[in-house]
Parts: sequence; C-alpha cells; structure tokens
Amino acid sequence: MSAFDYKTALNDIPHRPGVYQYWDAEGTLIYIGKAKDLRNRVGSYFNSDTQMNGKTRVLVSKIRKITFTIVDTEIDAWLLENSLIKKHQPRYNIMLKDDKTYPWIIIKKEEFPRIYWTRNMVKDGSTYFGPYASVGMMHTILDLIKETYPLRTCNLPLTIPNIEEGKFKVCLEYQIGNCKGPCQAYQSPEDYNKNIEEIKDILNGKIGNVIRDVKQIIKTAVEELNFEYAHQYQKKLLVLEKYQSKSTVVNSSITNIDVVSIASDERYAFVNYLKIMNGSIIQAQTIEIKKRLDETDEELLTLAITEFRTKFNSTSKEIIVPFEISITDPGLRFTVPKLGEKKSLLELSQKNVMFFKREKLNQHEKLNPDVRSERILTQMQKDLRLTQLPKHIECFDNSNFQGKYPVSAIVVFKDAKPSKKDYRHFNVKTVEGPNDFATMEEAVYRRYKRVLEENQPIPQLIIIDGGKGQLSSAMASLKKLGIEHQVTVIGIAKRLEELYYPGDSFPLYLDKKSETLKVIQQLRDEAHRFGITFHRKKRDQGTLKTELEMVAGIGKTTADKLLRHFKSVKKIRMATEDELAAVLNKTQVRTLIEYFNQE
Repeated sequence: MSAFDYKTALNDIPHRPGVYQYWDAEGTLIYIGKAKDLRNRVGSYFNSDTQMNGKTRVLVSKIRKITFTIVDTEIDAWLLENSLIKKHQPRYNIMLKDDKTYPWIIIKKEEFPRIYWTRNMVKDGSTYFGPYASVGMMHTILDLIKETYPLRTCNLPLTIPNIEEGKFKVCLEYQIGNCKGPCQAYQSPEDYNKNIEEIKDILNGKIGNVIRDVKQIIKTAVEELNFEYAHQYQKKLLVLEKYQSKSTVVNSSITNIDVVSIASDERYAFVNYLKIMNGSIIQAQTIEIKKRLDETDEELLTLAITEFRTKFNSTSKEIIVPFEISITDPGLRFTVPKLGEKKSLLELSQKNVMFFKREKLNQHEKLNPDVRSERILTQMQKDLRLTQLPKHIECFDNSNFQGKYPVSAIVVFKDAKPSKKDYRHFNVKTVEGPNDFATMEEAVYRRYKRVLEENQPIPQLIIIDGGKGQLSSAMASLKKLGIEHQVTVIGIAKRLEELYYPGDSFPLYLDKKSETLKVIQQLRDEAHRFGITFHRKKRDQGTLKTELEMVAGIGKTTADKLLRHFKSVKKIRMATEDELAAVLNKTQVRTLIEYFNQE
C-alpha cells in the first residue's frame, strides 16, 4: 500500500450516501460499492481491525485510486450501484448469472393490436409483460386470452383508411369464431380496444377487476333479456374464474407486493423473486450469484432486489424479505413477516430458492465429484468441531454370538467414500466371554499399534459404534499408544443416534437430515455389515468344525486342514472323492461322504 496514500484520499470523501469506485495501477475499474456513509465504508477497507478474507485483502492491495459519486438517498445509491456494475462489470464485483433469454408477452403498438410472445424486446412503443421464467405459465396465460377474447392473429396493416377502402377480406379465423373481423369493419376499434384493456388487467394480475366487469355485463344483458349475449359472457366468466382459482395462492387483498429470499454457501448465492398481484404470483424467477469477495447475504439480496425490480418494472411499495434490510426510504417498506399469509408467501419463496440451490449444486457435483467430497468434508468439520478436514475416517464395530466367536471390524472412508481395500477384520485374542468394552479396547490398540509400527497415516476421525463405555475403552488404548491428542474420537449410540465426545457428559445431536449424520450412519452400517459377514463365516466354520470332529476318524487337526483347504462349508459338502483325497486318506474320504449322504 506504499504507492497509495489512502489517508489523503479519505479526507476528500464526505460522510454522505453514494457509490465508490476502486481503480488499480493500470487505471482499470476493479470494484464498485454503495454506502450510506461513503467515508466510513471506504475507511473500513483500510482499518487494520477489520476482518477480511483473502480475496478482499488482494483487492485492497491493488487499489491505487478512489473515485465516488454522491447521491441524495440510500435508495439512489442502491440503484446507481446496480447500473454501474452492469455497465462496467468490475473484476471483484459479484456477477448475476442469468444466462437465459426469458420470453415476454407483447401487445403490439398498432391499430387493432396483436398479442403474442417474443424473446426480443424492441423499443417501438409496444407494451411488454414479463419476462416469464416459466414458459409454461406464459403459454397458459396466452391460451386463456385466446379462449376468452377473439383477437386478430394476421399481420395485415389494419389502418382505418385501408379498412374503409375494402382492401381486406375475412379469413378462416373469422369463420370459426376466433376473430370478429375488424379487417372488414365487423368489429369497431372501441370494442377491440376494450378487450385489450381487459387483457392488460389480466396480465397485470388484476383479474378480479375483469371478473367484476364481466359479471356486471351478464347482469345487464339478462335484465335486457339479451340471453345470447349473456351466455357468451357467462362462458368467458367460467374461463376467468377457473384461471383465477388456479393462480390465487393467498388472499386476493394482498396486491402489488414483491417477495425475495436467499440461500447461500461459501461460493454461490441463489435469490428467488415472486411478484404478487391480487393474491396471485404473476412473475417468478431465481438467479444465481457467484461471490467475488466475502459479501454478506444482505449485500447480495439488495443487489438482486435492484436487478429484479428493474427487470420486471416493479412499482410495489412493499418488499417481503427474510431478514431486516438496512435501507431506509419513505417510498419503500421492507417487511419481515412472522405469521399469516405474508409469512406463507415468504416460505413459498424460500422453498423455491432451496430447490433451485439443491438442483444447481447436484448438477455441479455430478460433473465434479471432488467438489461434493470437499463440501461434505467441510460440513463435517464444521458440525463435529474438528480442527482439520476428516479426509481419512475409520469406524470400529464388534460382533459376537453369546460371547462366542467374537470379532471386530474396521471400515475406512477416504474423501467421504468407502476405501474397501483398507477394511480389516480382527479375531479377538485376549477377551473371554461377552465383554464388548474389552473387545473394543483390544481392537483399537492392535489397529493403531500396527499403524505406528508401519508409519502409516493416522486418521483425522475415529468413530466407535457404541456409547460412553465403548468410547472410553477406545480412548484407553489410544492413551497407551500416546496418540489420544492426535485424532478426534466420537461414539455413536444406536438408539437415538447420539454422538458422544470423550469427557462430555451430554451428547451431540445432529439434524436427522444432515449429510454429516448420514456419512456417520453409512460408516456405522458398513462396519456392522462387514463385521457381521466375517462373524457369520467364522461361526459357520466353528459349527462345521465341531460337526466334523464328530465324524469317526476325523479329529481336530483334520477338521482344521479341511477348512483351510476348502475355505467354506458349501465347498466341503460339494467336493468330489478326488478333491477330498487331497486332504484325507481313503478311509476318511469314504466315511465323510457317507456322513454327508446320510444328512
């Protein structure tokens, strides 16, 4: 920072709302920001007490010039910042990722206006509604208009002089009732434009106004005994009410309100926007923001709000938000609802943004498996209060049958995935009877004694399948080996999925849906499966061995030889005389085959 005297620069900056710009040594604009108090905000970047992430420190190191623009209000700073970022796209500003060209509904500026959809907005005086993030919703609205209002679809130059000169003739659309024939003056401009005004109300979400007008027309027509006319409008009323019942999500008295919500992680933020008119969602969109610095959710949300309100031409005076926004403006109110229908709208927006975030992250992780592993490990480190990423995790489980055939199993996860080549079994050697604590102590001691002797890496996390007793036994072995402070050890109790730390009186409970708990459960279940498989194999071998010893001429030594040679019960039973002869003498072979045949 020796090349830049920031103290002198600060003296020229007033305590006023505005927008500041940072420039580097090459004269390139590298960052744009807004502030309620320009001097305080800019000064915070150079305050040694301010906590900054690595990217922000790099930004500050590159600043060689500061310029600023004073505005009257904080809202003006908000809007100016948004427009300048769009224009200059500085390197260190967050970028709004919205790579789709969303469609609009256009009411063309012409005599007898046509209504259709387009992706290209042309400034020719036409009226545009949108953009529509949901193409399906847009087509639903266009179908409603087509079904309810007979409008022209041709592109003929229907000027009054042309019509009066009789240049046009009605087409098939007139014959089938989809158009009233303005080309031959069968429909007046006043009648046609009345329909256009009703359609504008529908597109603005004011369908209730249209329904009230239609009901009044029906009532008047009935009073005048014009039943055919009343019947035509009754059909229109049914279509409008059907559409309204599908689109209304809350009380229709809630009108002209914007709703925004945000979900973020270390690298990205996702913001959802809903525009509500007469209780109906008439616009909805979710955008992705790639973070550049250590931006807060409030900073990201305010930037996105500006983007949405500009794009959708919002004039609402109230914005529903998930937390307090530190922007004051007499013409705009931010509401954080606690209950009621506005709270329901916020929850709907939050569901949308969480779904969008989950889908985006899933797509990204499918293409980049390492990203998923890193994210899960980072979350585990946070949830389990670890000092390092648990890239290497080992889990222990014991199995026995009424104290007989005790075994221990260890499974290994590396980068949150099973590493099956590192799985190990232990035949318990020093424990007699059903003593799960002593079995765990022996298995842990033998495992890490060998790890130390062979200079293998110690895991960052050890999981013990069991409660406080098994955890204490495991810690006793680690203390004997002198490595109890080099690794984090936790126990998981089966009944309530409680996590225990050594020395803690109370367990840790994780959210049942958390990925950290799911990984721990996967480790525990995998250790249990692996241990049970080995235990059953050993138990079956023990049962057969005892059975073999009951056969005349086959003792303990011969039974051991059979099991070592054939490996399994099934293979011994299916072996031929020649195969058995490789281990037994002729008398033993005949005796064993007769024994199996009798079974």
